[in-house]
Amino acid sequence: MDVEAKEARRLEYEDLVRRQLELLGEDTGREALARTPIRVARTMDFLTRGYKTTLEDAIGQGIFADEHDNMIMVRDIELYSLCEHHLLPFFGKAHIAYIPNGRILGLSKLPRIVEMFARRLQVQERLTVQIAQTIQDKIQPRGVGVVIEAMHFCMIMRGVEKQNSVAATSCMLGDFRERQATREEFLGLIRGRSRPGL
Repeated sequence: MDVEAKEARRLEYEDLVRRQLELLGEDTGREALARTPIRVARTMDFLTRGYKTTLEDAIGQGIFADEHDNMIMVRDIELYSLCEHHLLPFFGKAHIAYIPNGRILGLSKLPRIVEMFARRLQVQERLTVQIAQTIQDKIQPRGVGVVIEAMHFCMIMRGVEKQNSVAATSCMLGDFRERQATREEFLGLIRGRSRPGL
């Protein structure tokens, strides 16, 4: 999209936010709200930047040939997303593990994959599957496990208003689905929560 088209789109979004505020009964001319449409347009662009990120952006040259055949795990990857049903945030942590089959991903690539999909309008269930399936498709490991634990503002601020509810979702592929010992090792490492240096 060229600069002119991006600017036209931003202005249109600002108009929509301004109208939304008016429908809520607000005076969009008052000083505190004068720049709110601009801020909201910029914020939404930032919060949904995953739509503009490609897998090539996220992974780049971060795939390496390697004969390592034990579980590789990155735990407690912070994530922030927007629920597509209410446009309210949800946030939490992703835990990812895989067993290589001749190729490994650079460790930082796992959080980048999470970020690419989380920074879109999402449901946690689909986000979990997208992360696992992307890793499976990209390096064909012997198995992938992804668990996401998150708190949803659509449950905290509205609806049932349960402030301490945590939603947990998982996607297990290959050895993680077929071999109980592999799955239990992964889940045990998540439960352990010990961190180096603490």
